[in-house]
Amino acid sequence: MSQEADPPHPALGLDDVVHQKTRLALLTVLDEAGRADFPYLRRLLNLTDGNLGRHLDILAGQGLIEITKGYEGRRPRTWAAITPAGERALAAEMAALASLLHRFQNPTPRRRP
Repeated sequence: MSQEADPPHPALGLDDVVHQKTRLALLTVLDEAGRADFPYLRRLLNLTDGNLGRHLDILAGQGLIEITKGYEGRRPRTWAAITPAGERALAAEMAALASLLHRFQNPTPRRRP
């Protein structure tokens, strides 16, 4: 008797780095905007400087965003931009979420193990 293996559950496709809500929001905003400065991200996502900085560091450490520092007039500025790897990670995360949503909205009959 042959038993087919169940396909992997879509939740297994979620990336722990990307899936955290603040980091998912940051990647989404940066995907939409291309590049954004620190004050804009802080205001938009209602974060403290330290919290935002920590999440940006994590994303930059994984190569998902690029941080650049410079000046706007005399004021120092920090910008974040999504990288191609960040775009791919965001797309994979959204695909996993879409698969979960589809599964939730279209339940299959319950099976017993």
